[in-house]
Amino acid sequence: MAGPNTLRAPRAATRAKTAGTLLIAGGGVFLAGEFIAATAWTDPPYSYTYHYISNLGVRGPVETLHQVMDSPLSWAMNTGFFLFGILLALGVLTLRGLSGWRRSVSVILGLFMAIGGVLLALNPGDGQEAANQIDYHSIGALASIVSGNVLIVLMGRRHAAIGVSRTVGTSMVALGLIGLIGLPVYLSVAGSEFGLIGLFERVAVYPLLVGQILAGASLWRGRTAAPACSVPAAAQI
Repeated sequence: MAGPNTLRAPRAATRAKTAGTLLIAGGGVFLAGEFIAATAWTDPPYSYTYHYISNLGVRGPVETLHQVMDSPLSWAMNTGFFLFGILLALGVLTLRGLSGWRRSVSVILGLFMAIGGVLLALNPGDGQEAANQIDYHSIGALASIVSGNVLIVLMGRRHAAIGVSRTVGTSMVALGLIGLIGLPVYLSVAGSEFGLIGLFERVAVYPLLVGQILAGASLWRGRTAAPACSVPAAAQI
């Protein structure tokens, strides 16, 4: 007769794959929305190194922050904004291995990512908010970037507990630190006419997306954490 640990193993594997799917989808939907919207912006071509990411969510045409914003498929980027934080937050909630204050902090960070993504989607970054009222777009961007990068550092440090390989865990910590360091560097040139402003922004944003996708892929490979207690094979009937 199978013991309780044997019965729990399939459920743990299913939960790990569910979490992995959500983490991959969260990062993937952002990058897919960005790519689709950028591909449609052809006159002049959208530049990943010069233009802000948020430009892709502005239908326009409008000129602000020294850039012309006119995204033909703004809905694609805003859909990516809306879904990415929600999916990543659900993925974090589904993870095993985070307990106590670490789980509480992870849930809070996931909630900030979800709220940040929704604010980004519902408040296109056309610069009008900053002039007239609260700049919800910038608040959403900061919430998503800071919480997302801190979250992958926390997850990376707990890689064994959540079922992620050591190599991926180390990569997640490194990526999160790069994102956190890249944020103030990006903010120092935001709003200027600096020619690589889009590249600097992506140094702050892409690490949290790539980190979550790597975590999801590792979970899908089945590297789940070992149960706390196991029944010796000789004792099973």
